[in-house]
Amino acid sequence: MILESTEITKFTFSGHDSFHCRQLWLKKGYDFVQEGNNFNDEDSVVQLGVGKNMVSSIRFWLKAFNILDNRDIPTEFGKRLFDNENGYDPFLEDDASLWLLHYHLVKNGFSSIYSLIFNEFRKEKLFFSKETFVNYVKRIGDSNPDLNFNENTVAKDFIVFTNLYKSDPESKEIENSFSGILSEIELLKTTGKGKDERFFIENSERDNLSKSIVLYAILDNPNYGNSISLNSLEFDWNGLGSIFALNRTGLMNKISDIVDEFNGITFTDQAGVKELQFKSKTDAYTILDEYYGK
Repeated sequence: MILESTEITKFTFSGHDSFHCRQLWLKKGYDFVQEGNNFNDEDSVVQLGVGKNMVSSIRFWLKAFNILDNRDIPTEFGKRLFDNENGYDPFLEDDASLWLLHYHLVKNGFSSIYSLIFNEFRKEKLFFSKETFVNYVKRIGDSNPDLNFNENTVAKDFIVFTNLYKSDPESKEIENSFSGILSEIELLKTTGKGKDERFFIENSERDNLSKSIVLYAILDNPNYGNSISLNSLEFDWNGLGSIFALNRTGLMNKISDIVDEFNGITFTDQAGVKELQFKSKTDAYTILDEYYGK
């Protein structure tokens, strides 16, 4: 299913076979590809140790998280994170790695519900449900006559989204945990139960978000030059405030920490114009190399 948008030309839904990404799937899938295997191989079910539908779901999530490209070849990000010898954090033991995955999931846009929710929808609806999101997408579709809106497809995508970010505190085994891979960063909150359950993603200070991940996201954004306005950082599509749900105080705290720790970066406030300025920009991965000690 495809939607037209002023921000992104195509939106796509489904592809995950209704399975959210589990804790060890990305590592399993990455190793599977690195060992020369193909997802279409008859023994892929045995090699990955999951059901047939889960094989296609693992492949989907590897692409959604920017671990594999459209040709099933590991991306630079995928190799830097999951490589067995030199990877930053192959088993995702550091919460910073989960924030990185969240960042790439939203920015990549392969599964468009994440771009929609973090960049637009949650700002329109503080408390939301599956029904309000389905109606939101339907409204977008109403202005696109070529769109073949499928309510069930969008509804399934929303359920997968909530399962990806919701935690399952009763599950003890990581491998079999119902919890999605991004549950620990605590972005998605709930209120009420049953039919009255509502979800919300509230902008906050995000004390559990590393300044290094924030700086990486700034340097990784091709739309940012050497001078970036505070408003752009806070409100832009795929900006820090949008992707990480940072409020103004949290954003200023991260900027202050970045300026204090990294050379050649300043924050100016002249005549009411607030800007983050770089004397010269370094490669985004240099920041991650330093953070992970590589």
